[in-house]
Order: sequence, then structure tokens, then C-alpha cells
Amino acid sequence: MARVLVLGASGYVGSHLIPRLVERGYEVRAAGRRPEALDARRWEGVETVGADALDPDSLSRAFEGIKVIYYLIHSMASGKDFPELDRRAATHVRDAAAAAGVERIVYLGGLQPTEAASPHLDSRRETGEVLRSGPVPVTEIRAGIVVGAGSAAFEVIRDLVYHLPVMVTPRWVDSRTQPIALDDLIEYLVLLPETAPSAGRTYDIGGPEALRYRDMLTGFARVIGKRLLIVPVPVLTPRLSSYWLNLVTAVPTSVARPLIDGLRHDLVIDPGADLARSIPLPLCTYEEAVRVALEAEHDTEVPARWTEGSFAMRDYRSDISYYSRGERVERVCEAEPDRVWEVVSSIGGKNGWYYANPLWNLRGILDRMVGGVGRRRGRRHPTELRVGDTLDFWRVVAVEPGRRLTLLAEMRLPGSAILEFEVLPEAGGSRIVAAAHFHPAGALGLLYWYALWPIHKRIFAGLADALVERSLGRTPAKVRVAHGSS
Repeated sequence: MARVLVLGASGYVGSHLIPRLVERGYEVRAAGRRPEALDARRWEGVETVGADALDPDSLSRAFEGIKVIYYLIHSMASGKDFPELDRRAATHVRDAAAAAGVERIVYLGGLQPTEAASPHLDSRRETGEVLRSGPVPVTEIRAGIVVGAGSAAFEVIRDLVYHLPVMVTPRWVDSRTQPIALDDLIEYLVLLPETAPSAGRTYDIGGPEALRYRDMLTGFARVIGKRLLIVPVPVLTPRLSSYWLNLVTAVPTSVARPLIDGLRHDLVIDPGADLARSIPLPLCTYEEAVRVALEAEHDTEVPARWTEGSFAMRDYRSDISYYSRGERVERVCEAEPDRVWEVVSSIGGKNGWYYANPLWNLRGILDRMVGGVGRRRGRRHPTELRVGDTLDFWRVVAVEPGRRLTLLAEMRLPGSAILEFEVLPEAGGSRIVAAAHFHPAGALGLLYWYALWPIHKRIFAGLADALVERSLGRTPAKVRVAHGSS
């Protein structure tokens, strides 16, 4: 089998494609901007390498000895400049692939409308054109909405159905598309390099049904056994829709806005370009794909740290949002990492939470009042932590000694909460990262997050400052802010 490279290996499709390629017998190299994140996935028989399509100098080593490249990257979540970033990335990959003697590029794009497209869909189309402008043959696959846990469109549907018993919807709910099951998409991608006539071709792929978005919402509700009332409102423009989605779902605005722009169009397969004519597969219906997606979450491994959408970190509940709301604070101090880790790993119990202890105590009391564990459990040891330890109303789910601590909340919550501390070496000292992630469950979970967000914002900023002060023997003059909070 040929040696293949997956660009965008840590992304949604790439992370599912790689194990299937290995099963098929391919030699697989996985590339991403953060190779440590790829290593953390512990793929058997997969070589990992750092590569950034926006940095052409990083591509030559990644492309060495490669016959087939899977191009699965896009910059939709990078803000309004994503079309330019996509253009540059495709240009760099096109040129590096030609220089390395790559024999084929398989590019995953999106179904295109017959009329003028949104900036997001235009960018996906242009990426294919840029890749094809080089000498390496390109097979472009234009897919409909992918039905699988973690797909942005699928998570919008999940959150809308679970969060809203009555749904006020814009006109785009009557647009049609052909959703495709994740497993069916991956099967097409795995088989393509073995299909010689596909080189230099563009194909459309989708499921067997052309559905309105309204149908997908009600179909999801039927699968989970929930009643759903949809009330169309014509005044909701795509821009207002993106603000509305940001309010009622946990999907990031940077992802939801370009996605919504594309939902105004009918996105269905061109019969003349249907890949099913060349590679006939038994395809799942939409509701079958939803059932498979929800069941597949139960089979995922428990991660070594928090990752977006981890089922274990969501209390093994499908009604808890895949995406999270969060607060991240970074600070830099002059203490050595070992000293900072001593302070981080001693938090909680009789040592307290270093900042706003009365509020932590109050939270424990309120938790006890509603039948939770409160802070009565404390710590097993005043300075040592190991996986499985209780820490007040948290549980230690991951420890990388000297570097990272991951805590999962066991207090009563309308959702799932994770608190992570990371200690990184920094010139002249250390960098401390405190990150809180909250995955809301239903409308109550969203209300909880919005109500407490101002308080949480101040508490986590103060906690990060207190970690620095304790690490320095409480010398506030030596504390400096790095990147503030996000």
C-alpha cells in the first residue's frame, strides 16, 4: 500500500479517517500544527509530524516519500479572513506536493449551490481550484452535511433539539441538503486512492435523502423520543441567525456564522457528478446515521486529558453539548516550573483554593443543600494527587506530573464542568494556564452559564494571579499578565 499523509489529522474528519486507513493497510503519516496533540491520540502504527500549511518551510519534511495527500484543512474558525488563509494554505500545499513528487491529492470540500454561494462555500470551491492549478492530480470530494458527533452542523442540530422545546426558526430551515453519515464519508475517502479513474475528477457525495433542515431537526427529535414544535419567522437574517445560535447553542460563533451563511442555499448532489455511480455503497438514511452517531459516542476511549466533545468528560450523556463554553487565563511568573507545580498540585482541601475561598465554601454549601457532595471530601493527601482522587467536589481524571492537572466536577450541575491547570516552561520562569470548560445540558445549562459567567470570569482570573503569588512566596510585584483571559 502507498504511504499517505493526512493534513488536518487532528480535525474532525482526519481523526476518524486515520484509524480506517491503518486498518486498510496504508502507511499513514499524520500532520498537524501541534504534533503533541496527535501523539496524545496514541494511534498504533501512525507516524506523526508537525506541519502548518500556512508555513511552507514546515511542509517539505512532512511530504517526503508521500504518494497520496488527504487535504482536510480549512480556516473557517479563524475569523473573517478565512478565505485568504485558505487560499494561501492551498497554494503552499500545491507547490510543496509538486516539489516532493506526490502522485495525488484527495481534497474534501463541500457541496456547491447552483446560484451564488456564501463566502464559506466559495472558499471551499476556490481551494479545490488552487490545488488543481498545480501539476499533481487532484480528486475533489464535495460532501453534504456530515452526520456524526463533532460535526459542526450535527452539533447545531443536537443543541437546538435538546435546548429548545419550541423553536423559532429562520427561512433557511426550508433549504435542502443531502446529509451523509460519517462512516459512509470515511469509506468513500478510504476507497478513493484505489480508484484510478478518480484522479483529476470532482465528485459529489451525500446520503440517499434530500432533506430540508426542518426535516433534520424533527428527525433528530424522533430518534431521541422528543416532541419538537417549529415556528418559522421570516425576519431572521443569516447574521441574526448566527447571533441566535450563539445564544442557544454551545457551537463557537466563528464556526456557526459561516456555516449559517451557507445554509441559505439548496446543497444537493449533481447527478452527473455523483460518486455513488463509480463507488456504489449501501448508504445510511439520516435517522439511521443519527442513531449510529449517538451510539458511537459510548464506544469512545477515555482521553488522557480534556478534549472538545469527549463523551467521558460529558458524563456519558448525549444531551450534554459537545462544544463547551469556557474561560482561559494565562499568567507568566519568574518561579521555576517545579515550584509552580508544587503549588498547583496542592490546591483544595485544607489548603483552600487560594482566591475567593468564601465563594468556594458557599458553592460547597449550596451543593450539599441540593444533595451534592460539597467540599466535605477534601483531599487524600495534602500535596500529592493521582488519577481517581477526590478533591472537594472535583475528581482527578488526569495528571501529567509537573505539567498538567485535569479535574472533573462532581457537584450538582446542569451540564458538565472541567477545570485544567497547565504549567509550561518559559524563558526566565513559567507560564501558568487555568482553563475552565462547561458543557451545558439543555436550556437550564445555558442559563446557568450566562448567570454565573461574570463571577466565574473574575474567580478564574484571581485564581491564576494567586497561583503566581504563591509560587513566588506571595510577591505580587513580580506578577505580569500574559495574554490576559479569553
